[in-house]
Amino acid sequence: MDSTTLPPQGATTSGRTWRRLRALLLLPLSGVLLSGCTLPNFGVTKGVTKSSVNVYHLWQWFSLGAALIGLLVVLLLAYAFLRYRRKDDKAIPKQSQYHIPLEVLYTVVPIIIVIALFVGTLIVENPEVANPRTDVVVNINAFQWGWKFAYPGHSVVVIGQTTQSPTMVIPANTNVHVNLTSTDVVHGFYVKEFNFSRYALPGVTNQFTFNAVKTGTYAGQCTQLCGLYHSLMYFKVKVVDRATYDHWLSANRDVSAAAAAASATALQSNTYVPSKSTKSKAN
Repeated sequence: MDSTTLPPQGATTSGRTWRRLRALLLLPLSGVLLSGCTLPNFGVTKGVTKSSVNVYHLWQWFSLGAALIGLLVVLLLAYAFLRYRRKDDKAIPKQSQYHIPLEVLYTVVPIIIVIALFVGTLIVENPEVANPRTDVVVNINAFQWGWKFAYPGHSVVVIGQTTQSPTMVIPANTNVHVNLTSTDVVHGFYVKEFNFSRYALPGVTNQFTFNAVKTGTYAGQCTQLCGLYHSLMYFKVKVVDRATYDHWLSANRDVSAAAAAASATALQSNTYVPSKSTKSKAN
């Protein structure tokens, strides 16, 4: 090959620079694609309660902020790699230090970001523990391997274990106060569409309040490995309008007395027989 067929020196350098830049940009892009990140929810469902919607929006802002900061870091690194790359063995980039405005900038900005994250979290999380006054109370008891939902003042009890998936009925657009306990070991109360999870601890009563704004039936499950049939420890949350909820309470008062007796027997025996039902007709 003679010299007339060789590419210009500038073109060779430019091509090499572009290949390096392309590889640098493909690295973070590949991470985003491989993570299966969905936009604009960033992998989180909006939920059907007031608090879950607030948490959803908070997560969106957090994820967007993280993406922007990550992009800024990548761009700054790319600039430093390309602008100050070594051109020969003796060249040393100009060194600078004690740049006061720059040092103030990269100290103050992260502090402001942390304060914003902290304040946003407080605004969203405080209602979770506020427990406003309400006339709807549900006492939830987790046990191996099922759930018991009791409605104090109404003599209504719903109980089911493993494959029975008992249903907790609550009214829509109403604050529902929950007292969560455990009979034996640590369990986890989790409803995906509520974006909510809380431990059920033996000897401890965890209290929280949620307000569902959309009617429907939503799946729940235990999220803490609690024994042999943990994988079958499911339940349902049925959100209905207030008139339907009041009617349901009235229709199940007589049935629930027998259910409460059956639940006590089941818990004392501490046995599991899949073919026999101990579930209240209330669900």
